[in-house]
This record gives sequence, structure tokens and C-alpha cells, in this order.
Amino acid sequence: MVGAVCPVCVAALMWWRHAYRWMYRTGRTPWDTGVTPPEVVELIEGPAALAPDRALDLGCGTGTNVRYLAEHGWEATGVDAVPAAIDRATAKLGRVPHARVVLGDVTELERLDLAGPFELVLDIGCFHSIERRRRPAYAAGVASLTRPGARLFIFAFARRGAFRPLGVTPAEMVTRFAPWFEPVGRIRGTSPPGAAWYLLRRAA
Repeated sequence: MVGAVCPVCVAALMWWRHAYRWMYRTGRTPWDTGVTPPEVVELIEGPAALAPDRALDLGCGTGTNVRYLAEHGWEATGVDAVPAAIDRATAKLGRVPHARVVLGDVTELERLDLAGPFELVLDIGCFHSIERRRRPAYAAGVASLTRPGARLFIFAFARRGAFRPLGVTPAEMVTRFAPWFEPVGRIRGTSPPGAAWYLLRRAA
């Protein structure tokens, strides 16, 4: 049935949420390298670098990329739903100017204290873990906080099977954010297989 909720997927996603909270509490966060990915560095410092403005990091974790953006002239805000991650991000940011983090749900951005519009929205591994029924709210929220010309830069795993909750397909990355965003680039990731960086631009 179209629109039916997969109980297995919902259960798996609930498990992931609890798992993330537990891993942050215990410090077992292998994805948190403390290093900004080279793809982001290229976007911020490369030959076609974006001019510093306001940036929003969704699923910011412990704030590594919020700090990086602020140190490179951006007014950077991070959002994460895990209190332990926000606590660590707050400590990491310290007295870094123009950098802050907010505890909240990325599918309910309208409820958060976010000073948009943003010229860059960064998402490294958050969107692909959101259940599909809530992804439209994520897309609409991002659209409401950006203006024409803004960039959306997402790193996501590939979807592996209809009943697996994690991952995206290239087709979804085009349709999910339409008509607000149009794809302008895709960079293949190195791990895991099928992962990729998707760059989209806010349409007029």
C-alpha cells in the first residue's frame, strides 16, 4: 500500500536513535573524527569557494564543522538531537565567535531558534538516517531557511534494499528537494560503497 508504514523500518530507526544517544554517552563515536572532510574544505577554501555568510550544520554532532566554518569567516549554527553531542559541541566551541549549537529535531526546524536565512546548509550523515515519512518535513524546513542561490551539501549512504531504513538514492536526492533545490554536483564517497556527496542549489 502506498504510504504504509513499515513496522520493521520504524523499529530499526528507533533503535538507531537510542544507539546514537548511548554511543555519545559512552564516547564510542567512530564517525566523530574531529576532522572536517576534504569535500567540505574544498567547498569553503577551494578555487570556487563560497563567500562566507550564514551556515547551518544539521546533525552537527560535537561541533567539529561548526567550529571549522566559524574559523573561516562564517556565522555558523549547528543542530543535533542528542543532548550529549550538544554538550560536547558547546565545550568544543568555547569562545569561538559566531558559532553556536542548538538542541533540536532537524525535521522540526521551524520550532528552533535559528537566525536565517542561511547561504549554506551542511549535512554529513544525518538526512540518510531519517525515516522516509519525515523527510518531506526536513526538506521543507531547509527550504524555509534558505534563499535563492543557497547551497545544500549532503553526505549520505546509498539505500540498500526497500526494507532498510538508512540511505538514499540519487533519484530521491533530486525529487525530495524539488522544487526548492536543483542538483548541481555529486561526488562519490570512498566508504561505504555507494555513499556520495550531493550538492544542490536553491532555486528562485
